[in-house]
Amino acid sequence: MGGINTVELTIVVVLFLLVTVLGFLASRWRRADNLMHLDEWGLGGRSFGSWITWFLLGGDLYTAYTFVAVPALMFGAGAAGFFAVPYTIVIYPLVFLVVARLWSVSHVRGFVTPADFVRSRFDSPTMALLVAITGIVATMPYIALQLVGIEAILKAMGVNGDLPLIIAFVILAIYTYNSGLRAPALIAVVKDALIYLTIIVAVIVIPSKLGGWGAIFGAAEEKFSAGAGVILPATGQLGYATLALGSALALFLYPHSITGVLAASNRDVLKRNMSALPIYSLALGFIALLGFMAIAAGVTPIGTDGNTIVPVLFQQMFPSWFTGVAFAAIGIGALVPAAIMSIAAANLFTRNIYKEYLKKDATPQQEAKVAKIASLVVKLGAVLAILGLNPQFSIDLQLIGGVIILQTMPSVALGLYTRWLHRGGLIAGWFAGMATGILLVYNIPKLNPDGTVAREHFGGSAFALSKFGFDTKLAVYAGLIALLVNLVVTLAVTAVLRAMRVPDGVDGTAESDYTAEREDPTVRDLPDPLESVPPGLEGGARAGR
Repeated sequence: MGGINTVELTIVVVLFLLVTVLGFLASRWRRADNLMHLDEWGLGGRSFGSWITWFLLGGDLYTAYTFVAVPALMFGAGAAGFFAVPYTIVIYPLVFLVVARLWSVSHVRGFVTPADFVRSRFDSPTMALLVAITGIVATMPYIALQLVGIEAILKAMGVNGDLPLIIAFVILAIYTYNSGLRAPALIAVVKDALIYLTIIVAVIVIPSKLGGWGAIFGAAEEKFSAGAGVILPATGQLGYATLALGSALALFLYPHSITGVLAASNRDVLKRNMSALPIYSLALGFIALLGFMAIAAGVTPIGTDGNTIVPVLFQQMFPSWFTGVAFAAIGIGALVPAAIMSIAAANLFTRNIYKEYLKKDATPQQEAKVAKIASLVVKLGAVLAILGLNPQFSIDLQLIGGVIILQTMPSVALGLYTRWLHRGGLIAGWFAGMATGILLVYNIPKLNPDGTVAREHFGGSAFALSKFGFDTKLAVYAGLIALLVNLVVTLAVTAVLRAMRVPDGVDGTAESDYTAEREDPTVRDLPDPLESVPPGLEGGARAGR
């Protein structure tokens, strides 16, 4: 790069300062009398309507990493990189079966995290602890990856060093500590407005400058002519389909996704959002095609960082002032999900580790204070990870995150529909699925473009069926194999334990909890944050708003 682009940097800084102000003002937006309660700080008072929930979930699920990594994958691998689009389409009908029931039971019983639900449903502190640890571990590299998007735009603007990135996350940490979930919810509106503006302009202006979509796809086809990259080869279709399905099943098991769901004011808000959120999938399709546009434009990444493909493309196609707007969209797009993820991880630590094992008589005020501190620690850990580790290693960790978060599906998703699964079976299944998943991804090699092995382990998530002895070149998403092992072990151990009449605990929920609407008398107002709730009575006393 030829030095710092002052126009781009100025616009990015101005827009970043704007959202910083919004982040601090958010503490006064729909403010309760006292934010020192996890329902207020960590879930925004459970009061977000359709529009805010739409922006919050969209800002949560469609991250800065998506904006830079999906086009980069399309640029380097062709059609295989398009997997993110079908999985964000199929997810909403699937997740609708889960989120409405989870919202209802959580608002009746006062659950703040998915581990809260598992603790009450299966009367198992151990399984709840496993769900909490899984969620925190899977979320940490996801937060670190948001910094990859910020690093990409900093490199493109010619800004060197880690100080700007550190400053951005320090400010993020401060206003998140101050305002809780209200901060990213409010900032998500600005983030999505900038991203939609960028996408609309990009899909109109860039193709017109490159000679139309025919020229764009022609350039991509020429680049991938030897490897059939524009059209998925037959040997890659099973891996593509299972990766899309597995990713769809995993996405709403992540704690940050569930946090956005529980912050909704009622079930109708979620119904409308499950219908409207696929609009983001349309935008994601255009974002993915930026990779093919970069091929047609002859873009060369900065150094060896493929994630700079989109920033460099924007610099080639747009004047500096609009490029600055686009870079701000990517940068702010990193802050919103990072904030939500850190809050979700903090909620898990506070409710399911601190309160369960360290201070059972913690008051709501103490819980909120611990959650605030935990959110700072989580962000600090993410910054240290991205500064100390190779970004590619963080990407590999996130691939593992998707595999391991799937192992909470039997207890969280299936638990919303059935109590038959035994807590002992769920614990055994979790260990079996986790061991299988980590072993599989450990044995997946990283390949060079010419097919040679770059490194032996943690090279992806597609496990070759030939390693099971099958005479085929097909591969399957490792997360689904691990989930299948988890389910088989869970069912088998459950059957044995029930045949032996081993006690399965007391279900802390009622069937009517899962269909309760906002107006239902069991969905009660928040308690006084200053009042202590005796241990063991959280379910009934801390009803959701």
